[in-house]
Amino acid sequence: MKHMIFGESHGSAIGVALSGVPAGVELDLEEIAFEMSRRAPGKSPLSTARKEADVPNILSGVFEGRTTGTPLAAVIANTNQHSRDYAKTKDLARPGHADFTGFLRYQGCNDYRGGGHFSGRLTAPLVFAGAVAKQILAGEGVKVGAHIRQIAGISDPPFADCPEELGGDLFYKLAHKEFPVLDDQQGAAMQQAILSAKQEGDSVGGVIECAVTGLPAGIGSPDFGENAEGIFAQHMFAVPAVKGIAFGVGFACAEMRGSEMNDALYMKGGEVRARTNHSGGINGGITNGMPITFTVAIRPTPSIAKEQDTVNLDTMENAKLRIEGRHDPCIVHRAVPVIEAAAALAVCELLGI
Repeated sequence: MKHMIFGESHGSAIGVALSGVPAGVELDLEEIAFEMSRRAPGKSPLSTARKEADVPNILSGVFEGRTTGTPLAAVIANTNQHSRDYAKTKDLARPGHADFTGFLRYQGCNDYRGGGHFSGRLTAPLVFAGAVAKQILAGEGVKVGAHIRQIAGISDPPFADCPEELGGDLFYKLAHKEFPVLDDQQGAAMQQAILSAKQEGDSVGGVIECAVTGLPAGIGSPDFGENAEGIFAQHMFAVPAVKGIAFGVGFACAEMRGSEMNDALYMKGGEVRARTNHSGGINGGITNGMPITFTVAIRPTPSIAKEQDTVNLDTMENAKLRIEGRHDPCIVHRAVPVIEAAAALAVCELLGI
């Protein structure tokens, strides 16, 4: 199953086309709408004031409630654009954005309004595609869930410390929280840090932890193209604002001894299991039967109200820039369903769906 996302932030619509979708999948449209609402903007002071309903209009690939097996296409209307916010700064490359690189790659023909095709707005159709993928995976017994691991240096406990077993119940609870954390007290501190940055005309970033349960052992390859970690990484880096990924304990392994890092094996119910999951469910690019766990680093929102140094791409001279418009002081909480969607699509690729 492959997907192609199209559209621009301030165009008439954005959307996605999925090919290779299995035929006969009975889609739960209410569940898809719920996933879309988790990412949707304009719902709290923690997010951009841009309000979009984000209701997907399915154009093809579904008949009488079931997928047909032909390309599944959906569009999402852009209804609340403020393109005038970008007109007076169209030649000024915004630091931290893809304005400069997009200008080079597309020879100045790229849509600069709101970042065009590079905008986080394009994660809405990605969530739709991921919602379809999640429903396909549910039939295989595979579940995907995530939570905010860190914002502005304030940490939520890792999944490894969670008293509840990873899977449906825990993932359901997190998905139905407006601010998906395991420790609500830490979550309140994170929200205050976001609002403080907003008051200062600045932004903050953070870390999201994602887990996949129900995957059998033995899937993947050490080779390029079929390596499990590589497949997940490729899907994650297609999400705007992701700047890093680490599996299991990640970079903490550099400070551990082998006796600490190694996941001891034992037999349980006729299956090989591991007593810990420091490797994040993958060894040698192949799943080992434990939950796949990874963290992704989400950069601070680059659109900030503070004055910044930049370059005028028309005159090629140094310039000053102050960004106006409606922007998120932090995108981490809205990015949680996006990371889940990307993970679900990665699992479909890994399983050959």
